[in-house]
Amino acid sequence: MNYRKKKIRVGFTTGDINGIGIEIFLKVCRKKRLLDFFTPVLFGSTKLCSYYKKILNIEINHIREVKNFKEIIDHKINVFNIWKEDIKFESIKINHPDSVKYPISSLKKAAKSLKEGKIDVLVTAPVNKKYMNFKGFSFFGHTEYLQNILEGESLMIMIHDILKIALVTNHLPLKKVTSELNIKKIIKSIKILHQSLIIDFSIEKPKIAVLGCNPHSSDNGLIGNEEKTKIKPAIDSLFQKQGWLIFGPYSSDGFFGNQIYRNFDAVLAMYHDQGLIPFKTLTFNQGVNFTAGLSHIRTSPDHGVAYDIAKKGIANENSFEEAIFSAIKIFKNRKEYMKLSSSK
Repeated sequence: MNYRKKKIRVGFTTGDINGIGIEIFLKVCRKKRLLDFFTPVLFGSTKLCSYYKKILNIEINHIREVKNFKEIIDHKINVFNIWKEDIKFESIKINHPDSVKYPISSLKKAAKSLKEGKIDVLVTAPVNKKYMNFKGFSFFGHTEYLQNILEGESLMIMIHDILKIALVTNHLPLKKVTSELNIKKIIKSIKILHQSLIIDFSIEKPKIAVLGCNPHSSDNGLIGNEEKTKIKPAIDSLFQKQGWLIFGPYSSDGFFGNQIYRNFDAVLAMYHDQGLIPFKTLTFNQGVNFTAGLSHIRTSPDHGVAYDIAKKGIANENSFEEAIFSAIKIFKNRKEYMKLSSSK
């Protein structure tokens, strides 16, 4: 990328246009002091920004359209108008096909730009997964699409200064979790998490806790056997063969109730709510979703589209802001790691 400026270019998707994505994007980017640290590039529409500025009464005057990446300048909100038609956003309801079509086109353009190195990192605004399967878009959400076009295998890690939690299984019905768990999958998740902690978070020798799957971690086989047959063998394999600091399986209730998580650099949960409930309880709307394991960096806020508060001007932008600066920090950590690795 021979025309790169000193500031990191952060790409943004619009997310669901009826959600809070554009609102929290504008609320963060109107803070001009923050633009000293990054250059925002939105793949969407200046008209969409104007629409939300008007209905939310947001004072912001540094939005500009760009038609190519050479036109991007610092201290401005640079917007690619990727939707050519004349759109009346007030007429597009939640279940309208266009409410999904536009966010998907935003994601595709942003992901392509990320892959080509025209932006440095990507922050995605929330989408409604229920409506994502639209006219041939066969991916469940952002993560699945990005894994398809970028190199690597993804792992969802929820990150905050006090806690990092990764998930072996993600958006999966609870009744299917145990059948999806196996030694190979757990080992792969630990490996991606371990590597990410070293490269993305500059932790030289990570200490990882692995949670059990059943209540009380099966209580020595009284309540299921996944701990004995799947989780413990995976832990032992990496501990013995690699010498990694991997411990568990821990019972989730006691692990968080007694604040044992404070003794570890990261935690690996077996399923979605096992990890997300304690994470969101402890991080107070300031957590970030990071897609580890991929060749490029993507983060997002730890909340959804929030239709119930959308267009009311009351959405909290803290998690979105944290997602931006987490992506920037990870980008810098990766560069430093590569620099040190190449000098050895």
